[in-house]
Amino acid sequence: MLNQNKLLDYVHVAGQTIKYVRDHKKRREKKRYYDHGVLIALKELWEGADFICSKRLVPYLEEYITVLEKFKEIKLTHGVREKLFTISPATIDRLLAPVRKRQQIKGRSTTRPGSLLKKNIPIRTYSEWDDRRPGFFEVDIDCSFLF
Repeated sequence: MLNQNKLLDYVHVAGQTIKYVRDHKKRREKKRYYDHGVLIALKELWEGADFICSKRLVPYLEEYITVLEKFKEIKLTHGVREKLFTISPATIDRLLAPVRKRQQIKGRSTTRPGSLLKKNIPIRTYSEWDDRRPGFFEVDIDCSFLF
């Protein structure tokens, strides 16, 4: 630890303020409360709950863990179990942020513009169509099953 004389000499020579020197001392790393075991268990629970948001996951997390343990679907240590019972939605979001970022799908679209197909498909205008005749139907394309 720096004594006051050396600190003042350092400030005088380097031209920095005392606050700067104090803030740049070697800091001890804070021990993590939610360790790697909690993260692994949380990922499993989140995937099993179909990736729901943390605000919806937290209220039923205790019941969900109890049922999974009852049917031997998951094994948790006592410490990890207790930490999962007390975890907040904000902490879940922080812990799962890297996992969510890796799973994010960007820029995938199966709909492509095509002029040949556009010419063959009639577009509904303000005038009425005769949709009671046989063979009339409307279709919406949904490609969510691909992902």
